[in-house]
Amino acid sequence: MRGASVGSVIKFLLKVVILGAAFYGLAYFDVLPGMEIDANPDGPLGEYSTYLWLGLLFGVVNAIVGPVLRLLSLPFIVLTLGLFLLVVNSALLGLTAALSDRLTIDDWGTAILGGLILAVAGWVADQLLDR
Repeated sequence: MRGASVGSVIKFLLKVVILGAAFYGLAYFDVLPGMEIDANPDGPLGEYSTYLWLGLLFGVVNAIVGPVLRLLSLPFIVLTLGLFLLVVNSALLGLTAALSDRLTIDDWGTAILGGLILAVAGWVADQLLDR
C-alpha cells in the first residue's frame, strides 16, 4: 500500500511539472494575450519557480475544487454533451488566478481558452503517467 501512495505522489509531482511547462509555453509564446504571468526572477529556480508554482496551484485547485464543481454541474455537462467542462476548467483557472498574484486573466474568453489548453496538457500528462 505504501508503494502505491509514493507512486501517486510522484505522478502528481510530474503532472505539476507538465502543467508548469504548459504555463511556461503559454507565457513564452504569448498564446493568450489576455493572460499575463509575472515571472519572479529571484525565485529559488529563477523564473521557472513561478511556472512550477502556478502548475502546483492549478493542480491542487483541480484536485480539490474540480471534482466538486464537476459534480455540481453534472446536469449541465450531460445536457451540453461535455462542453460545459470548458466553463468548469475556466473557473478553475480563474480561481488559480485569484489565489496567485503572479497570474492575471483579463476576460472569460481568455479563461476558457486557457482552461482548454491546460485541460489538454493535464490529459496528456495523465496519458503519459498512466503507462
